[in-house]
Amino acid sequence: MDLFLSDTTMNTIIAILLFLIPVFLVLTWRKRSPERVPPGSLGLPLIGQSLGLLRAMRTNTAEEWLQKRIRKYGPISKMSLFGKPAVFIYGQAANKFVFATDSSSIVNQQVKSISAILGDRCILELVGEDHKRVRDALVSFLKPESLKQYVGKMDEEVRNHLEMHWHGKEQVTVCYKTLKLGVTTDEDTFNIICSLLFGVERGLRREKLADDFRYMIEGMWSIPVNLPFTRYNRSLRSSARAQKLLKHLIDEKRVDLENGASSRQDLITCLLSIRDEKNKQVISEREIIHNVLLIMVAGYDTSSVLLTFLMRLFANNPAIYAAVLQEQEEIAKNKPDGEHLTWEDLVKMKYTWKVAMETLRLFPPVFGGFRKAVKDIEYGGYLIPKDWLIFWVTGMTQMDDTIFPEPSKFDPSRFENPASIPPYCFVPFGGGPRICPGYEFARIETLVSIHYLITRFTWKLLCSDNSFSRDPMPVPAKGLPVQISPRKLL
Repeated sequence: MDLFLSDTTMNTIIAILLFLIPVFLVLTWRKRSPERVPPGSLGLPLIGQSLGLLRAMRTNTAEEWLQKRIRKYGPISKMSLFGKPAVFIYGQAANKFVFATDSSSIVNQQVKSISAILGDRCILELVGEDHKRVRDALVSFLKPESLKQYVGKMDEEVRNHLEMHWHGKEQVTVCYKTLKLGVTTDEDTFNIICSLLFGVERGLRREKLADDFRYMIEGMWSIPVNLPFTRYNRSLRSSARAQKLLKHLIDEKRVDLENGASSRQDLITCLLSIRDEKNKQVISEREIIHNVLLIMVAGYDTSSVLLTFLMRLFANNPAIYAAVLQEQEEIAKNKPDGEHLTWEDLVKMKYTWKVAMETLRLFPPVFGGFRKAVKDIEYGGYLIPKDWLIFWVTGMTQMDDTIFPEPSKFDPSRFENPASIPPYCFVPFGGGPRICPGYEFARIETLVSIHYLITRFTWKLLCSDNSFSRDPMPVPAKGLPVQISPRKLL
């Protein structure tokens, strides 16, 4: 009987503790919020509003989800995302604050899931002189003057992809939500990145890297709970395999350099060859690996999403399609059969790029991002405490009718004079000193791909559903299946 009472008492105590511990955690979590912080709720520890935001992104209602917060708390509010307290901001002033404020106040800081997957030495994480050193090294390869010589190689990759996966087909799915190699535009962009930036040619190694890469992306925005069978855990394991493969690749490139290979044959070789006045390698091996992973994600995101939504646009908007086709056919008819596109050809694709820019305005590949306050700072009349995240979004500014009249209307003429668009209002590639170093690479990749898609094929949609979800990048319903037919070459 005494033993029974003892067990009952112990069970009661355990039950009370199980009830009190979460209450204590919630109370202490809320006490961390000092006075004068923006209104809002941090929610439960670790989880916060993460699940709500991810659910809204996957149903393409994230803007509405944020608008509901704005109606309740105002344009600035506190929340908790992926295990960290954060302040949500948006608008032109917010974009300028994020992209133009120096590192004495805010610094790059991704959520734990992103930094753990991509690595802590990529430029998304670096600050001050380290950020400048690595960014300058990347720009030395990705600037227009350097990329001019690679247009032909990019042209070749696009044509090879279409020859292997489009010619002879009656139907393709443009963008898979599942992890599948094949005919997709995202596979095309991945091939270009592998070949041009990393010197990884077609074969088993590229296929393995592609598999790991796709699993990495799945967990980029996820709750950082490293348990088996979670997206986060699978992404971490994929990242580890990809980093190991890249390390082997760097070893090979280092040997190639020692044997007299050109330092400009690809991005990795370029980074390995950069030396200081003491002949010491400027960029560490770890920094090369982490920034290669970043560029894989960044280059893939923008270009594959943009190409997918451009194909959907052309199928739904005959007038835009006809105007782009006319511009591209003018270029094609002046090219001898089999000759690659040149930099001068890309310069002529002015209307095509305006269409691409307007597509990016309506369907930004990156929903938003994060910074971190390195000290208590004032913004909009509120205090952002030291070490809190700053969560900003792009699409809400690009759909602001005070900046872009009739924002839901597709109108490429908005970009006739880019200088007429107020600074920090159109930010698919960032802005100011934080503008994406791969901007020019994405432009070339997009224009070359569109040239061959539109001059060599026609297509019609096989799915009338125009909705899309974010996971975390936008993907059209059912992956945008299309019926294709070859066009007669001029």
